[in-house]
Amino acid sequence: MSNSTSKSAGDNRALANISARSFITVVALLLIVLLLAFVLSYIIPAGEYEIDAETGNVIDGTYKEIGIKGIPFWRVITAPVRVFVSEDALTIIMISIFLLVMSGVFNLLDKTGGTKVFIARIIKRLADKGGPVVCVCVLIFMLFGSFFGMFEELVTLLPIIIMFTLALGMDSMTGLGVCLLGACFGFSAAITNPFSVGLVAQVVGVNALDGAWLRIVFFIVIYLTLCVFLMRHLKKIEREPRLSPTYENDLAAIDKAKEGISGEKNNTDKLYTVFCAFFIVQIVVLVSIASIRAISGFAIPILSVSFLLGSIIAGLFVCEKKSKIFEYIGRGAIAMLPAVVMIALASSVKLVMAEAKIIDTITHSVIGALDGKGKFISIISIYVLTLLLQFFIGSASAKIMLVIPVIMPICSMLDISPAMLMLAYCMADGFTDVIIPTNPILLVGLSMANVSYGKWVKWTWKLQLFLLILTVAVLYLACVIGY
Repeated sequence: MSNSTSKSAGDNRALANISARSFITVVALLLIVLLLAFVLSYIIPAGEYEIDAETGNVIDGTYKEIGIKGIPFWRVITAPVRVFVSEDALTIIMISIFLLVMSGVFNLLDKTGGTKVFIARIIKRLADKGGPVVCVCVLIFMLFGSFFGMFEELVTLLPIIIMFTLALGMDSMTGLGVCLLGACFGFSAAITNPFSVGLVAQVVGVNALDGAWLRIVFFIVIYLTLCVFLMRHLKKIEREPRLSPTYENDLAAIDKAKEGISGEKNNTDKLYTVFCAFFIVQIVVLVSIASIRAISGFAIPILSVSFLLGSIIAGLFVCEKKSKIFEYIGRGAIAMLPAVVMIALASSVKLVMAEAKIIDTITHSVIGALDGKGKFISIISIYVLTLLLQFFIGSASAKIMLVIPVIMPICSMLDISPAMLMLAYCMADGFTDVIIPTNPILLVGLSMANVSYGKWVKWTWKLQLFLLILTVAVLYLACVIGY
């Protein structure tokens, strides 16, 4: 991930750049899972359910075992290519194009300074509001994460946020909480996040706004939780500044931060106006998709076109060299190509298992194991599975393509709604991004703030524990009310 404040090497690197280490790690794990699927095809008996022609769902009680079939190895090694002509090809291609477009658009926003100016201008207007301004800033970051799926993009603003909190007499840790936790928690408490809610909805074939009311309530609860956490921290360091984990480092940076805030030139009116209009248009598009059932099934392509055209039009207003518009979008899209490879590999696992006819056998076994256990135990099992995968596969889209196609038939037969599946997936996928030590975004953010991982864990572990309890409680409530 590049730092948007860098004007040298940073201009040639896309914002959503996937590190080689992360890519190799995920690909290696997916290849192991793919080979495991190949081995299982010679161990697990093949079987199949009858399919309801009208709904496309499996018919409970119709499972028949066929016997061990196995699958030729050549079908395994060609699976990452064959998925693009499989029955899931349209979904995979649409998701891949969507990710490329969104990465290109956000790279354009970053390179032109749009996101930075938009956030910085709002924060500067609130600079004289005192402590409560922290809660307003958290809301801004969480809304961007929850509605637009922005996380890495917002973390590039961390130096500005830290400078802002220091100028107000706070500390760097507060800046980390506002930016890093705010962006992550917004992404996790997703309402329309296209990279989690949107993709899951696309895979299972439902409207991304289905069941949004509970996700909105959950968002509010998470927002209040983070505000309480930060305000308690501020009161503590107000009484005794030395209790701040970053006290020593902040002493030397406070004067510089005040100069930076007061000395910023007011020459960004055009950028602010243009990108305000851009985000307003995207919000209108999101609301329209949610309101008009006739187009709700085309949410992903409509959002792709809307963001792409909107960013090009915005670029025409703010870029001196018009050729830079397509260069920035192109670089952003190229940087996301590794994600397409990961999606293809993740989708290959399902393809191999489907061709070996062992998915229905696994489904039948899981349903048997969960039979009588109740909906809550079933959804918690899915939650824990996603949570464990989060330690190994950070990419939300790769996990979706790996897990959701296999889990959805099980959910259907256990009467777990797609809305509950979306809720459980988002909860398990996001919050741990700011506690797992192998997450590159977390490490980059901590390095920007000059905060050690040990200090960070000591500061946030109770919050993470509370979130774990809270998410389980919300899932239990969802089961009780028949969500």
